[in-house]
Amino acid sequence: MARLFPLAGLLRLRHLQQDEAAGALASANARLDGTSVQQNRARSALGATRTDVSTTESLYALAAGRASMRSTLADLEALSQQQRTEADRATDAYSAAKSQAVRIEKLEAKHSDFTTTEDLRAEQSVIDELASTAWYREREGTAG
Repeated sequence: MARLFPLAGLLRLRHLQQDEAAGALASANARLDGTSVQQNRARSALGATRTDVSTTESLYALAAGRASMRSTLADLEALSQQQRTEADRATDAYSAAKSQAVRIEKLEAKHSDFTTTEDLRAEQSVIDELASTAWYREREGTAG
């Protein structure tokens, strides 16, 4: 009969922490991807602005629009950098959580191997005792 792993509760906790860290990492990467899409759209919009200007007012409007778009791009770049930092932290947290879970999993595997070996040893001892008893009975039966 296999004995329960004494650290099973801790292993479940480590797996929950790993799952939580994986979720946080996925969320951080999704936010980063969303910001990248926004940056690409802003760059496309900036590149698609009209360059044929017929009046001074349209030149001022074009310059103001381009300046606004550049400001938006700068803000998105700052946001992207912040999100990259958050994604890096989430990656580190996930790696740490996975490492902690793997350590406990290795202990569980060693425990399983140990208990299996002990169970087999006990079973072999019983088999040896039965065989020995049967041999002595047979020997006494033929000697008498």
